[in-house]
Amino acid sequence: MLNTVYDDAKEHMEKSMEAMKREFSTLRTGKVTTAVVDQIKVDYYGTPTPINQVGNVIAQDATTIAITPWEKGLLGDIEKAIQEANIGVNPNNDGDFIKLFFPPMTVEQRHEIVKQAKSMSEKAKIAVRNIRKDANDKVKKLEKEKEISEDDMKRGLDQVQKITDETVKKIDEVLAAKEAEILKV
Repeated sequence: MLNTVYDDAKEHMEKSMEAMKREFSTLRTGKVTTAVVDQIKVDYYGTPTPINQVGNVIAQDATTIAITPWEKGLLGDIEKAIQEANIGVNPNNDGDFIKLFFPPMTVEQRHEIVKQAKSMSEKAKIAVRNIRKDANDKVKKLEKEKEISEDDMKRGLDQVQKITDETVKKIDEVLAAKEAEILKV
């Protein structure tokens, strides 16, 4: 019974960490990645569709992303979607494809992005603490229903805390790596 509680807690905490990593991928670092446009959706025959599903998205070099739509008629829609997304650059439409030129980041921009990353990691930690609370409640409920002893409950609560501490440590490590990546010139 307790192992089920531990496994559920671990699984949900891992999912919170994965969600944070996905959010991190949208942050700009010194080198531009195609993940910058992953969240942008284009109106494709009445359906909001991610840009990478209506054309090829390639990082040509450290500061340029090229988007080649599979249908030429989508160029205007893609351009409009990028402008509305406000990702910090204006799209350049040459009739065949769209290029995004990202200027080199300033020190202030880098520090601002680090703040965003810290905020994202804090959200992940809050989610982990909520999962810990749920797991602790389940352990206490098992003891209350006399399915486990009081000693087992105490050991269970300690184990849940250990799982939580490990996950928070991993979140901090991922944040530190992302911070180093952002600040690297």
